[in-house]
Amino acid sequence: MEVNYGNHVLVVPYPSQGHINPMLQFSKRLISKGLKITLALTIHVANKMETQINGPVKVEMISDGHDEGGVMQASSPQAYLERFAIVGSQTLTEIIERQRNLGDPVSCVVYDPFLPWALDVTKQFNLMGAAFYTQSCAVSSIYYYVQKGMMKSPATPGEVVSLPGLPPLEFSDLPSFVAGIGPFPSLLSTLLEQFGNIDKADWVLFSSFDKLEAEILICMSKLWRVGAIGPTIPSKYLDKRIEDDEDYGFNLFEPKTSSCMIWLNSKKNNSVVYCDYNFLWVVKQAEENKIPSEFLEKISTSDKGLMIRWCPQLEVLSHSAVGCFATHCGFNSTLEALSIGVPMIGFPQWTDQPTNAKFIEAMWEVGMRPKVDENGISRKKEIDLCVREIMEGGEKGKEMRRNARKWKELAKEAMEEGGSSDKNIEEFVAQVKCYCN
Repeated sequence: MEVNYGNHVLVVPYPSQGHINPMLQFSKRLISKGLKITLALTIHVANKMETQINGPVKVEMISDGHDEGGVMQASSPQAYLERFAIVGSQTLTEIIERQRNLGDPVSCVVYDPFLPWALDVTKQFNLMGAAFYTQSCAVSSIYYYVQKGMMKSPATPGEVVSLPGLPPLEFSDLPSFVAGIGPFPSLLSTLLEQFGNIDKADWVLFSSFDKLEAEILICMSKLWRVGAIGPTIPSKYLDKRIEDDEDYGFNLFEPKTSSCMIWLNSKKNNSVVYCDYNFLWVVKQAEENKIPSEFLEKISTSDKGLMIRWCPQLEVLSHSAVGCFATHCGFNSTLEALSIGVPMIGFPQWTDQPTNAKFIEAMWEVGMRPKVDENGISRKKEIDLCVREIMEGGEKGKEMRRNARKWKELAKEAMEEGGSSDKNIEEFVAQVKCYCN
């Protein structure tokens, strides 16, 4: 039977909020340019989410083999991913076949490289496949260099690492899995598997923008067809070209919007240090956090603190009362702060966060990372110095605020009509439309 392919893209994220939301935002951009989107969520995530995805995004459910509890149901993260690869491949195949039988065939699959088997299924159907990296291009490239044997892991303490397209990186700047420290060391092999079949991908997409990671994007573009298509945050905070795109539209936890905004509205401009919930979570892990309780106490008892569980982070960051962002330096949070123009104090813990913190401080110059002692702990004095520098207008703090405003404008520029990310998205859409015709 002859199949007439349309402009239908199937999006397959890794089932966590930090991976789903960037891919959902990209989906909204594709819809605005005439493509049809189906988002494949695991059964567990679809049943757990607190908010419904509105608008023209169709949702299909895929199984990870742990439909009742997701990754927490598995004996280990590695066991979860192994089971997901088997069951996920089967159910992804069923979705593609079902759409074809319904007369609405998929022409392209955008997948999270944490799920490399999704590309294998895609190519079995001879469809266009695009890898979508939710971590920075810099971090992704480090994993690639390790996978290719260009860098050893675990790294050697005290060694300075030099890699194409990247600044010199000290041991404390490396992703935790590459440095060989922190929990779940076996996950490094899984992260390296992102690149096992990447050469089969028609596109390699990054939730970043050209001017933010210029040199490493150029290096990666020599390997694959690369497109920086971010920042992947709602249009309200960037170009305002997508109607009603004011939030991500997906939450595993109900945001505490009302109480948060009431509190912020009572504060003066630039008077609040916002601490994200992930940062607060690590503060409470006394055996692992490397952050003293004095900081938590200082912020809690002053008028320069905001700590609300599951608050609407974009709304908080864009509020005039917020003058600084104390963050764990996850890439989504980093992009949000850059796009809204808020300086940061970085408290990286593990995975990609140390590398993001390096770029925040040394490359983009929009934040500070408190110095640590011989035990790797940031003491109250060092944290106070950072807070005062940014909040009380020291020379370095003023420079960070100027840089934050600059990156805010560059992020907006990238997503505006004719901007670098907008052009990359247009090129991607054009290929989807002609791929199977």
